[in-house]
Amino acid sequence: MRPQNAVAKPYDAGRLENEVREAVQQRQPHIHAVDYVPRTPAPPVPEYVSHREDVSEIGKLSAEAIVKEYEETAKEIEAMGEVVRDMVQRCEQLTASASSMLKDIKATAARYRKEGKRMFTEIESCSSATDEVRRLCQTFRDKLATKESEAPK
Repeated sequence: MRPQNAVAKPYDAGRLENEVREAVQQRQPHIHAVDYVPRTPAPPVPEYVSHREDVSEIGKLSAEAIVKEYEETAKEIEAMGEVVRDMVQRCEQLTASASSMLKDIKATAARYRKEGKRMFTEIESCSSATDEVRRLCQTFRDKLATKESEAPK
């Protein structure tokens, strides 16, 4: 509360303006000026679309934005196709390599069969030869035994 004999001072608007001016000059500005950068023109719409004459500017801009998104997605899909094409090439190389390996495997198996047949024939020949030797030895022993029994005593 103010004492009753105190006189009210008139409001000084100039003093308030000075206080505001000082406060503003003491602070760094929050917003800095940005150099003007010329706007690059938007890429044209893909060649597979064209604007109709009866469409508003907003309709044209909206349609352009959508077709550009679809075009970017189509490019991503094509990039994925490149990856798949590389995979196909690797598969083809693997197939060619596997085909060559199969030929080698078949040739090796054929050589083993041929060697098996050779060993089979050789073992049977040895067996026949052994049987022949055994028979000859038996015949010779029998002849010797017969001659001994015929010999004068």
